[in-house]
Amino acid sequence: MTPEAEPTKPADTGAGTEPAGMTVRGERLILLTVMLGIVLAPLNSTMIAVALPDIMTDFDVAITSAGWLITAYLISMASLQPLAGKLGDRFGHRNMVLSGLSVFGFVSIGAALSPSLSLLLAFRVLQAVCAALIVPNSSALLREILPAHRRGAGFGLLGAGIAVAAAGGPPLGGLLVELAGWRSIFYVNLIFVAPALLIGFKALPSIAATPAKPGFDIFGAMALPVVLVAAAWILISFSKGAEVLLIAVGIPIVAVGAIAFGWYERRQPDPIVQLNFFLNRSFSAAAAGIGFANLSMYSLLIAIPLLLSARDDSSLRIGLILTAMSAGMVVSSFAGGRMIDRLGRRLPTTAGMVLLTVGVVPIALAGQDVSLSQLLAGLSLVGLGLGLSTPGLQTSAVEAVSRKDSGSAAGLYSTSRYLGSIIGSAVIAAILGADKSDVGGLGLVFILSLGAAAIAIFASLGLSRGRPES
Repeated sequence: MTPEAEPTKPADTGAGTEPAGMTVRGERLILLTVMLGIVLAPLNSTMIAVALPDIMTDFDVAITSAGWLITAYLISMASLQPLAGKLGDRFGHRNMVLSGLSVFGFVSIGAALSPSLSLLLAFRVLQAVCAALIVPNSSALLREILPAHRRGAGFGLLGAGIAVAAAGGPPLGGLLVELAGWRSIFYVNLIFVAPALLIGFKALPSIAATPAKPGFDIFGAMALPVVLVAAAWILISFSKGAEVLLIAVGIPIVAVGAIAFGWYERRQPDPIVQLNFFLNRSFSAAAAGIGFANLSMYSLLIAIPLLLSARDDSSLRIGLILTAMSAGMVVSSFAGGRMIDRLGRRLPTTAGMVLLTVGVVPIALAGQDVSLSQLLAGLSLVGLGLGLSTPGLQTSAVEAVSRKDSGSAAGLYSTSRYLGSIIGSAVIAAILGADKSDVGGLGLVFILSLGAAAIAIFASLGLSRGRPES
């Protein structure tokens, strides 16, 4: 059965809270729990960047080693979310969210106490595992408890929180490192985890999972991270100028492995990666839209600081300039969610993608000679466009499939987001080469950002026009 063909039905519930009788206060408590949990992923993705110099000094390691604290986290998040969403569909989204939150707290303490880089790296990967459990299952929970006419507003509010966390990570991390050292950036997670657990154990509904087909896809669960990690490793090796022979041999091996994995999954009764989701136009449009939009955004986030650093701008000034984009996202995310509730999923999302593209145009046309006014105007439009479009993409992804598969869909959607970031980072590194002080290639990076944004417009046209009735 294709997910597009199945009508949306009321959720089955277990012994816990009945979503059909959910009060407004109950919805708000669930939104608060989900918000506190889901911001941990972007916060810990960006906050550690400012702590790397102190970590390198403390453990006496080079940036090539310390940089894996960021890379391993991103790769783990990208590769594990489909599996995490599938586990939520099978064993309950509430259980996955609360388990992820609980372990995240202990793992953060372990990271803060780590006596070596290798142990810290292990705890960072475990952080990613926990965050991967939280993110897709939180989205699936929102799909369950929010009625269709308020679902967009819920995802919009969530998007605003994620934007604040991603943008606030570096300044918060800098303040914490300055006041209490790099280990404090891990202790601060407890401020989010503790109230999320206290509220979540009481507020999150126990929604009964649809009975799964016999046999769990154990091989698929193990093979998917291997395929994605191998693909990311090839991209990273390419961006760092690895030997041509390594690239020439590695790419075909990874390609054959990916094809074999897809062939195997299509023959499983209950696969980890449900490739038939991509037969649904709305789901494919949402996954492609967020992937290309993130590629466009990350191109700017990486290239603009390099350009401004070459102009001898201070870190504080660079951060304030980039705030124009994050502020736009915060302003428009909730509005975008409200708009898709009233106008349907496609129109506001496509309008947001157009704004994103229009914002990149002056930056791409000016290239490395872009002025401050062009940057501020362009980044403001980019942020407004991303905030306007993201709620429609995320809502469409989880609505495009049956309720019993909403966790799996949310996981695949989120992986598409991370793949856009990883691919963009690797391609940009390859364009700029080893000498990041040479800004000659930044014009090409800005054009890459513009091209990705334009593709995201066309992808968004595949979303459904309206919204489901339930």
